[in-house]
Amino acid sequence: MKIITGAAGFIGSCMLSKLNKEGIDDIIVVDDFSVKEKENNHKNKRFIEKIDRGDFISWFKENASKVEVVFHLGARSSTTGKDWETYLNLNLNYSKSLWNICSENAIPFIYASSAATYGAGENGYDDDLSIIKSLKPLNLYGKSKQEFDIWQLEQEKRPPFWAGLKFFNVYGPNEYHKGRMASVILHSFEQINEKGRVGLFKSYKEGVKDGEQLRDFVYVKDLIDVMFFLWNEKPQSDIYNIGTGNARSFLDLVKNTFLSMNLEPKIDFIPMPEDIKDKYQYFTQAKMDKLRKAGYNKPFYSLEDGVKDYVTNYLQKKEYL
Repeated sequence: MKIITGAAGFIGSCMLSKLNKEGIDDIIVVDDFSVKEKENNHKNKRFIEKIDRGDFISWFKENASKVEVVFHLGARSSTTGKDWETYLNLNLNYSKSLWNICSENAIPFIYASSAATYGAGENGYDDDLSIIKSLKPLNLYGKSKQEFDIWQLEQEKRPPFWAGLKFFNVYGPNEYHKGRMASVILHSFEQINEKGRVGLFKSYKEGVKDGEQLRDFVYVKDLIDVMFFLWNEKPQSDIYNIGTGNARSFLDLVKNTFLSMNLEPKIDFIPMPEDIKDKYQYFTQAKMDKLRKAGYNKPFYSLEDGVKDYVTNYLQKKEYL
């Protein structure tokens, strides 16, 4: 059996779709299934059983001998939360429990870290393990991911294969439920349909023009291909960046959203909310050498191709992956 935590969420449900397309359906899906907005993410997909995340650890301890791999993609993913206890329980302690069970039962463990661990990027965006402890996340979400990365690197008992994945700015189908935390593409698409124009945050950093804030935007279809590769090929166990290695502006992102809808761009620059202004990343760009050296040689979607596929094949048709 294969396990996917966060299977009703954005990336987890896309990974479930990937496994199904590869002919795999002996899957246990784990999540908080009480969230109605997530229901369509796992509708019409094939799996053995749904297990609530609160019941899963006890189930896992009893059934570990039957499990082939764990894709641990469940987390409290909000970057604006203020309750450390929630992040501590869901992102750190829960992950420790899964790591320990996988270690004791020789189960491969692939988990979501985050590019939020890099903070403002003062130490760069290199997935070299030697700099992990020096990183300074800007929010509690990033801190929780950072603390788990540090903890697991200090453990003597380890799964036979493990990979921590630092996802950069992910966009794509199945993120409809994420509200404020959804990608700028989804928000732009909705604003275009409602008002015919898009609001982008002004820049508050000297030398950076409005809309020219840069991020490494990565299409979710690339993420699930990478995870499938890592599980099947099992290169060196490590922490890997998952981005494109090519930073692009929010202006590029929104212009391509308009273009995909066959519309002329109409963009306004709006004030940034106070709760994120002092924790805002103005630049992210994944260093991708390690993953390439591990043998992953498939090209990543360009921003233009990824946005077009997302808008025309999913958003406009209200489709799910």
